[in-house]
Amino acid sequence: MLDFIKDIPTIYLGLIGSFIAGMGTGVGAIPVLVIRKISQRVQGAMLGFGAGVMLAATSFSLVIPSLEAATLQTNSNTFSALIVVIGILLGGLFLWCSHQYFPHEHFIKGPEGNYQNLKRTWLFVIAIAIHNFPEGLAVGVGFGGEYVANGIALAVGIGLQNIPEGFVVAIALLTEKYSRWSAFSVALLTGLVEPLGGLIGAGVVSISQAILPWAMAFAAGAMLFVISDEIIPESHSLGHEKEATIGVMVGFVIMMFLDFTLG
Repeated sequence: MLDFIKDIPTIYLGLIGSFIAGMGTGVGAIPVLVIRKISQRVQGAMLGFGAGVMLAATSFSLVIPSLEAATLQTNSNTFSALIVVIGILLGGLFLWCSHQYFPHEHFIKGPEGNYQNLKRTWLFVIAIAIHNFPEGLAVGVGFGGEYVANGIALAVGIGLQNIPEGFVVAIALLTEKYSRWSAFSVALLTGLVEPLGGLIGAGVVSISQAILPWAMAFAAGAMLFVISDEIIPESHSLGHEKEATIGVMVGFVIMMFLDFTLG
């Protein structure tokens, strides 16, 4: 199966994998067509689960392969570690700048940036785009070089964490007086940001394999920023920290298992 997939150009694998992962938000939003409300305890656990999946994906499918790829290129543990460190910091800086200069609104934390002239709908859309782009980027980069298995694990894992995220997003839209179908449609469409990130990530690593460790580390840094700055604080802000923490641990071990068995 993997031999067949390896014959497909990286850019197509990144696009397809990130599209499948992104559609997890639409799958997760389906129950909103019949359910109008979930408890904050469940929301916190679901957000924590997503954070745990992303954290494991970052560690096992991005950072470790990035170190391995850098070591093959440099034959030096020190230079390899420096490449990954710089790449992670650049990824985090990119997301920090995105948060600073793009006005957006989180479903739980509220607005950030200069948002007076924008409708709340667009603020939500921008927030989701900032969140989902690095996920798609990670999937696209994950299919680079000999790391097809990592790309599959990332696509499955991020698609898995997008399911509860899509449900929480759709529920939040219902509380903003959206209709059931509108809430479902917006949650579904938010997943389309990920193929854009996947296309860029796969395109970059297709140009030169020398970029691969940098790109993986960059995607890892962007993901880490989203996890720490957005998902975990939002999961804990609901007042059910223990449930959110359990969600993080469950998500982490499931993604770790997927990465090891698929890889």
